[in-house]
Amino acid sequence: MKTAIPDLLSTLGHPQRLSVFQLLMRRYPDHVPAGEISDALGIKGSTLSNYLSALQTADLIDQERSGTSLRYCINMTTVQQMFDGLLVDCCRGRPDLCLAPQPKPPSRPYTVLFICTGNSARSIFAETILRDLGGDRFNVYSAGTKPYSELNPFALEVLGTKGHDTSQLRAKNVSEFTGPNAPDLDFVFTVCNQAANEECPAWDGQPISGHWGMPDPVKATGTDAEKSLAFQEAYGALRNRIEQFIALPITTLDRIALQKAVDTIGRQTSEDHL
Repeated sequence: MKTAIPDLLSTLGHPQRLSVFQLLMRRYPDHVPAGEISDALGIKGSTLSNYLSALQTADLIDQERSGTSLRYCINMTTVQQMFDGLLVDCCRGRPDLCLAPQPKPPSRPYTVLFICTGNSARSIFAETILRDLGGDRFNVYSAGTKPYSELNPFALEVLGTKGHDTSQLRAKNVSEFTGPNAPDLDFVFTVCNQAANEECPAWDGQPISGHWGMPDPVKATGTDAEKSLAFQEAYGALRNRIEQFIALPITTLDRIALQKAVDTIGRQTSEDHL
């Protein structure tokens, strides 16, 4: 039985329950461990359990068990039903009033931003791969949420061995992509869980967003060869995602279909690399 819209809005009316919901929306389609949610939001485990229970009772989130860990994910069916109900009841079925604008037509290249915490490896990989594979269809950038970071030498080595030009790469902060002089963004992808857990800027133009989280190769331990392998694997996983993204018929998909396609890419690859 579907939960009534007033009950859904009442559940989301609590600020901290809303913050849990927002984090899981940013992480969709991932299933996120309760402990990670607790750490990211600074909420005690017992208190978080109550919030998760309320969201689950409203069918806004789903729960799965992985070993001894409970993981949570947005129930997109319920969320979509809530949005659909609001569109019909509040906006009288007028998408021009309630929905974000459709992706821009190909009169200019699509602008894509990849975000990680450090902008030292994964997001740099993604920026470079899409720039080289996408050609003049895309303007590509990457940035980190940390105040300062440096390019990782293993990442630069991998890019060099793959034939990419790294001479113009630099570590950047997300602040460069906000404000009046920032480029108009069409797509924003987070490629690490920690960045997705953080509050995002209010991007002008409401770009399509996606979470393509993956393990951090910078945290790899062992010999230089073992560390290099972790970077190779991260590069390969991101290249696979980006090749799927480039193959999408972006100009013929409406916003909902395009968002679903982006989420599908994230779901396939995140499950493949658990």
